[in-house]
Amino acid sequence: MKATRRHGEHKHGNSKRFVPPVLVRLIIVEAETMQTEFPTPKRVLFITAHPDDTEFSSGGTIARWTEAGTEVIYVIVTDGSKGSNDPEMTPERLARIREEEQRAAARVLGVSEVVFLGYTDGEVYDTLDLRRDLVRQIRFFRPDLVVTFDPTARFFGSGRINHPDHIAVGHTTLAAVFPLARDRLNFPEHEREGLRPHRVLDVFLVGSNEPNFAVDITDTIERKIEALACHRSQIGSREELAEYIRQRARLMAEGTPYEYAERFRRIVLPG
Repeated sequence: MKATRRHGEHKHGNSKRFVPPVLVRLIIVEAETMQTEFPTPKRVLFITAHPDDTEFSSGGTIARWTEAGTEVIYVIVTDGSKGSNDPEMTPERLARIREEEQRAAARVLGVSEVVFLGYTDGEVYDTLDLRRDLVRQIRFFRPDLVVTFDPTARFFGSGRINHPDHIAVGHTTLAAVFPLARDRLNFPEHEREGLRPHRVLDVFLVGSNEPNFAVDITDTIERKIEALACHRSQIGSREELAEYIRQRARLMAEGTPYEYAERFRRIVLPG
């Protein structure tokens, strides 16, 4: 697995404490309206905010894709340099540790490449620079399907506020998918770099209050847990982590024939 950097080069540090987020009951969509036919595209590009976002949201789905021969690539926007309560930790050290953890987790899931853009954790906005960087990644990798955050999910129920980096990355990624990466006159410098416009027709949104697509991860949930366990700076007890992940995946499987599931808002654009 290659690791490529664009903006900055960092990793992370250890805060051996896993505090599961509040389990929020997602909107349970009636079984007959929940799509379940699993696509197997040639290439999938994940664009997420922090190391571990991909594994928490989609680790079982990623394992299914790589087992089916799909090439999966991560673009991680931030350096993850703020996620520690350790009084001895520094942002620079934490960023280095978290990059190493992310590479290890990606190897567990069979991910082909990880790109770190190096934006500062907690300081992500929908800027022209970020749009340019994300359009460049889309035009370079030319994915069939893009996975990112649902930027409309500002909060979940009455117990959890969405991370602003997630909202900003989701919002910017959707702008990059449509229309920016598609239309050649956006960022014409890309054409001079040899990058052609690219049209993405399939988008999965994670962390959505309006999921319409369920993926059966019953056979891959253990690989998801194994990958998440690589993020040692962010978790404490592996047993607590595993129980939380199974509990959450059972909740997401409600209304489906599956034991464990991950849920997405799927958008299929016209060709």
